[in-house]
Amino acid sequence: MIEHQPALGWVAVENFLADVVVRPDSALQRAVTSALEAGMPPIEVAPNAGKLLKLLVQLSGARRVLEIGTLAGFSTIWMAQGLPADGRLVTCEYLPKHARIARANIDNAGLGHKVDIRIGAALDTLHALESEAGPPFDFVFIDADKENNPHYLDWAIRLGRPGTTIVMDNVVWEGAVLDASMDTVNAPGIISALQMLGDDARLDGTVMQTVGSKGWDGFALAIVR
Repeated sequence: MIEHQPALGWVAVENFLADVVVRPDSALQRAVTSALEAGMPPIEVAPNAGKLLKLLVQLSGARRVLEIGTLAGFSTIWMAQGLPADGRLVTCEYLPKHARIARANIDNAGLGHKVDIRIGAALDTLHALESEAGPPFDFVFIDADKENNPHYLDWAIRLGRPGTTIVMDNVVWEGAVLDASMDTVNAPGIISALQMLGDDARLDGTVMQTVGSKGWDGFALAIVR
């Protein structure tokens, strides 16, 4: 497994940007605190990344959002804040404990009416969503177990439509994309998903490297053709 080791300067700049530009509200701050209090791993997106998700939801005009990986609901709240009044977000969380904490955080943010939390293995939930035959999703955020990233990317396409925006987090992973032996659990899935992103004719995408409190990493941004 990779140990992310952020440089002090990266964290200081991130905190400065969060304070001066991003300015997460009290509900978002509470979501981070509640995760720490519950002993959950501090792996939620950084505030500037959360704000980017909100802006991308708004820029894409999304009305239906799919999130794979809820944790304590930090990124969920950001994206739900970017939805119009009648927008809906479906988020997939494997652990019931995490889902309970996320539900409380989302309700505390006044966004409970927009968010549907589905508990269980995400691949099972995605199959169920397909069988429900609802409207396609306009925006998909993938931030869960990296081993299944290629499957999640395929489902994002299948449950989306031409023009659907896809964001996949943690795709540089301290440089493990160049050497899968650095993390034999997570790196192979990340690499396979990136290869799919470049090869699959249904997608057009890019990858941005990032540094900050989460270490050296990056995210993929794609659109369904």
